[in-house]
Amino acid sequence: MRLHPPGPLFLRTAKQDAELCGYFIPKGSLVLIHVWLMARDPIIWEDPLVFKPERFWGSEFEVRDQDFELIPFGAERRICPGLPLAMRTVPAILGSLLNSFDWKVEWEIAPKDLDMEEKFGLTLAKSCPLRIIPLPVSNTQS
Repeated sequence: MRLHPPGPLFLRTAKQDAELCGYFIPKGSLVLIHVWLMARDPIIWEDPLVFKPERFWGSEFEVRDQDFELIPFGAERRICPGLPLAMRTVPAILGSLLNSFDWKVEWEIAPKDLDMEEKFGLTLAKSCPLRIIPLPVSNTQS
């Protein structure tokens, strides 16, 4: 969710006058927040392009709080209304799928050869869609 947010850009209104990176932003201005770029900023994230889930183990980041480094669901009053549903159902659905099937990539591509490029737009999608095939679980328990 950090590297591949569903919506790469947020539009907000400045609540007060502010100066940011040498620019004056008057109260009421429309501000475009580039979430996709923030997720790749080495000032905010160590090794930003590396997938390291352990970076969040024991961290204090909260996707629905004031931690604006990680905002895959938006923030404050305009936070995604589907956040509670996603936080409850996605782990259950993903766990169920992972435990119910063995999986293989459609063209037997090695993980290091996967194309992770994205088509940029209002929502993000992969340039080359990844297709995986579910296989029956092999019961090798004795």
